[in-house]
Amino acid sequence: MRVTGRAVLVTGASRGVGRAVATAFAQSGDRVAVHHRESAELAEQLAAALPGTGHVVVRADLTDPEAVRRMVDDAAARLGGLDVLVNNAGQSTPHPITETTYEQWQQHWRRTIDLNLVGAANVTWCTVAHMRERGGRIVNVSSRGAFRGEPNHPAYGASKAGLNALGQSLAVALAPYGIAVATVAPGFVEPDLTNEHIKAPRTAAMRAQSPFDRVARPEEIAAAVHWLASPAAEWASGTILDLNGASYLRS
Repeated sequence: MRVTGRAVLVTGASRGVGRAVATAFAQSGDRVAVHHRESAELAEQLAAALPGTGHVVVRADLTDPEAVRRMVDDAAARLGGLDVLVNNAGQSTPHPITETTYEQWQQHWRRTIDLNLVGAANVTWCTVAHMRERGGRIVNVSSRGAFRGEPNHPAYGASKAGLNALGQSLAVALAPYGIAVATVAPGFVEPDLTNEHIKAPRTAAMRAQSPFDRVARPEEIAAAVHWLASPAAEWASGTILDLNGASYLRS
């Protein structure tokens, strides 16, 4: 794997953690493919604002396998291959089991698993085809919810638990090819100016879950992702790194 000037694909990169991740790689001299689904303007603005040159914008609905293949191949062609993949794209919408119809329940599960887990798996398969001869790094963005449970978002918690298992399975399968695979599991992350996921009335309760009395900054998650994707972190392959400010401690 090349140490400098790497080709990096970040899914869901137009806002939030993905935006911070793309910025971190660009700041270290890498060329970034900024993936989005329906945020073309934000993605283009980010790509133009990133330090360095050679950044590109790619689009795909990650629930569409053929769109995934085209997007990954496009990113590889325009960047001259792929050295790093960050599976960041995901979604979470409330669907408590006692407050949804059976039809709604199925819709939430299908959409969430198709994007958060199957979509990430498909992006990974397509990316590995470009990494097998050169090595690389894959970092998955999971969630604290994979361990503590998500009663109002059960499909989300399940999808992230599946992503953890996928990462550990591929860490073993891909090591002979010089590809290391690791995962970060953040808790709540503060929004950036393009993301209003954390609404003001809920912010205090979210902060109180950590003894630091705050939520994470996107840049903190990005710093961990960037390190796990570095040559120095090869021996961390297979790890799941908790990034939740001691708000949830697992044994």
